[in-house]
Amino acid sequence: MSRFQWNTKDIREDRDASDSNLSTVSRSSPEVTHLGEWTTSRRELLCFYLYSIVRFSLFFCTFFPIFYRRPKGNNGLAGFRFGPSQIQNLLYFAGHDLSQPPFAKPCSSGSNCVLPFLGHVRNINSIILLTNGICFAIQAVMLLMIGAWADYGTWRPNILIFFTILSVASSFAWLGIQEPSQWPGGIVLYLLNIISCQCCFTFWYAAIPGVVRNLPEVQASADEAKKGLKSPDEHFRFESLARNRIANISLAVSSAFEVLILAIMVGILKAVKSDTSVENNTKAFNVLLSFCGGVLLLCAIPWFIVEKRRPGLVLPPGSSLATIGFKQTLFSLRECFRLKQTFLYLVYYFLMGDALNTAITVISTLQNSVVSYSTSQLTLLFVVATASQSLGAYLFWLVQKQFGISTKRMSLFSVFWILILTIWGLIGVHTNKIGFKNVWEIWLYQAVFGLLLCPWYTFSQTMIFEVSPLPQIFLFFSLFSVVGRTSAIIGPFVSEAIISASGDNNNMPFAFLFGLAAFSTVFIFMVDVKKSRVECEEFVAAEIGHDVFSMSTM
Repeated sequence: MSRFQWNTKDIREDRDASDSNLSTVSRSSPEVTHLGEWTTSRRELLCFYLYSIVRFSLFFCTFFPIFYRRPKGNNGLAGFRFGPSQIQNLLYFAGHDLSQPPFAKPCSSGSNCVLPFLGHVRNINSIILLTNGICFAIQAVMLLMIGAWADYGTWRPNILIFFTILSVASSFAWLGIQEPSQWPGGIVLYLLNIISCQCCFTFWYAAIPGVVRNLPEVQASADEAKKGLKSPDEHFRFESLARNRIANISLAVSSAFEVLILAIMVGILKAVKSDTSVENNTKAFNVLLSFCGGVLLLCAIPWFIVEKRRPGLVLPPGSSLATIGFKQTLFSLRECFRLKQTFLYLVYYFLMGDALNTAITVISTLQNSVVSYSTSQLTLLFVVATASQSLGAYLFWLVQKQFGISTKRMSLFSVFWILILTIWGLIGVHTNKIGFKNVWEIWLYQAVFGLLLCPWYTFSQTMIFEVSPLPQIFLFFSLFSVVGRTSAIIGPFVSEAIISASGDNNNMPFAFLFGLAAFSTVFIFMVDVKKSRVECEEFVAAEIGHDVFSMSTM
């Protein structure tokens, strides 16, 4: 267990080397020969990039749009938000018209499509919303609990392996869903798909600080800072740039492969003739989800083999993994006001994420009302979106590298374009000339979003590492993941209510979204990264004092 002690000291020393209190750093850190045991190799880094395809391919397949035999009559915001999934497809064809006796008449365009669910007859959109609510509740408990566990010992990779296997299994299990009458099983698989997808992303992405901190160049920079050859701030900026490099290249790689995955998926749809019957349509989506499971497994195995099991924190005497999650979470909530900068950023992350994610949903609804794309048109639209996303991520990294721009400022650049996006949609409230009312606007939006807005996700997530205590990064990243999921649920409900209150003006939510985005921008300006580093050190010291983790060997 002595390795756990060394790793904890490394974390504190690397963090201390990033603030002005360098004199407090213990000079008895392990030598470079010890650090070499955990040094990130080029092969490990390449496999980390390869795993990035896992999360995006699974997410893309889970929410792949229904090109053929798309259910009509559910054109509201909530309907579009949750419609592009196999579960919506199953519910639509399994349901019946509420105006007729149960199951006397199938769902049709304009009908109120319902099914019995959890003791009540519910609209299929309500079933999806309720299912997503259940999914969110399960995710919140699991991420906060398992996120705390992942900070201890060396078994964190096992968590990622478990959820990856669960993702693969639930993806292949869709092959057993052959009839709309099997929709209850589809709901279970839908829950497993979404939960495992989110957990895979969380426990993969939160490994970035450990991967980056052990890069040879970052280790050398930390050593120079300890020897006084460079300032602590210079080392912090160097490590921050390294984190952003890894994050942006991961996004660029996954987006590039997404184009290839999309092409194969369209080929699968054509091969099974999904547009000829309801049965073929259901079969097509099952095959797509199984295909995603195969991609997931293929890209995940190399990372599982080469990832180094870097030790985490040491359990304090008298504690166990069964109790430490509750203890760490409760203490963190009680002491969270020590982390003022983290709290400010958490508020910003919630509000801006809500504004952007809901804006995307509203624009998708407007896109659906502007034109019904053919398969080839929709394929080209996705190619433009994913290709520009890959290009945007890499260009943002090149600009940041060239000019040494901070993570916060790079994020603010994307925030500017988020505000422009909401203003553009707001113009369409009183005119039909622009405001996502034309086909050319939809194409332009896809290109601009990938180039200028999508990098916000990367920088907003790497910013989490700069305002969170690194020894407990998995707990805090899990907390931010829960907050992000919450914002994804709340925004569409508010926007749906605004549309209804405005007489079905689908552009009206942009008034709310612009105000929300502008208000959230105030909080990011208030975040001071240097102050956050000091606050995080004080927070960690307080947790050590309360035996949340130990700095000594067990």
